[in-house]
Amino acid sequence: MNGSLIIKLENIEVTYGAVKVLKGINLDIHDKEFITLLGPSGCGKTTTLRIIGGFMEPQDGAIYFDGKKINGVPPHLRQVNTVFQRYALFPHLNVYENVAFGLRLKKLKEPEIRAKVTEMLELVNLNGFQPRDVNSLSGGQQQRIAIARALINQPRVLLLDEPLGALDLQLRKEMQGELKKIQQRLNITFIYVTHDQEEALTMSDTIVVMNNGEIQQTGAPEDIYNEPVNAFVARFIGESNIIDGIMHRDYFIEFAGNYFECIDAGFKAMERVDVVIRPEDIIIEKPSDKNIIGTVERVIFKGVHYEMIIDSFGVKWIVHSTVALNPGEVAGMTVLPENIHIMRKTGDENDPNKSNEISRMIDEISEEGVNINDI
Repeated sequence: MNGSLIIKLENIEVTYGAVKVLKGINLDIHDKEFITLLGPSGCGKTTTLRIIGGFMEPQDGAIYFDGKKINGVPPHLRQVNTVFQRYALFPHLNVYENVAFGLRLKKLKEPEIRAKVTEMLELVNLNGFQPRDVNSLSGGQQQRIAIARALINQPRVLLLDEPLGALDLQLRKEMQGELKKIQQRLNITFIYVTHDQEEALTMSDTIVVMNNGEIQQTGAPEDIYNEPVNAFVARFIGESNIIDGIMHRDYFIEFAGNYFECIDAGFKAMERVDVVIRPEDIIIEKPSDKNIIGTVERVIFKGVHYEMIIDSFGVKWIVHSTVALNPGEVAGMTVLPENIHIMRKTGDENDPNKSNEISRMIDEISEEGVNINDI
């Protein structure tokens, strides 16, 4: 962890009408941390951000900043600032005046304002743009101006609500790196909201995965990806094969008609579980009675690897490999013990007849012209 506790959310609940948007959120955010709230639309991540910023109040629960309760404290009195997706630049002001706006409210003298504006524009690689009309700037440049304006008042925490959502793919990737550099250079806390898993994995020190108003898992990107705590996290963070399995004993599991050693323990004997295997962790071998046998249905070239859909007795496996088989070929598949991730079943997942999730999704779409990444 980068620093001491700076923000604490304690049992935060928010209700809109009859809909409970946040259901007892508890979250610790540390100083100098790049933390990302990640989840699908409607999961409560933006509401959480607005509560931290003071733009709305929870019906229940407490918000602490440096150990002091700040419920009811208005946004302008909190040591935070916000960058919104639409930037909210003032169209009648040039770049200089947009960035200087907060300092003019504080009635700073012009030499000090000029020095700080120059410093911020250098930080976002836009020095020399001071006289430009903001309406003449590209989307990426406007976003940089919005960041400079938010940072010029030296907030302890910067809130970013899907700020890259309006940018094209290439510019979005470039700005991911720029944002991380800015955060590291300023050494302050960034709280970032997105539904984009790649953004979260690329930039974050800590990821908070949310769904249906609840936190599903909090951890480092590597932990979230490699050790998802439930099927939702496994499906949402990257692609996964989620298979029904049976833990015969510690470190020994049965799935897909075969027996495998694993590194998990603490389950009941013969407990039904979910097995998570990432596509890149599947090893293609010659078919034998020691591996999972399937028939290649589809092959898609992805640039750095091939993506294959392999059918094994009705279960559709997603496999990423640098070597491609041809459709119709029979393949053997195996996986190393450390790449087999075991999760306890919850709710209706206890049904032993539950179909494989990957199989269900693929079967619901047309076989023609569909890229599996669109699922």
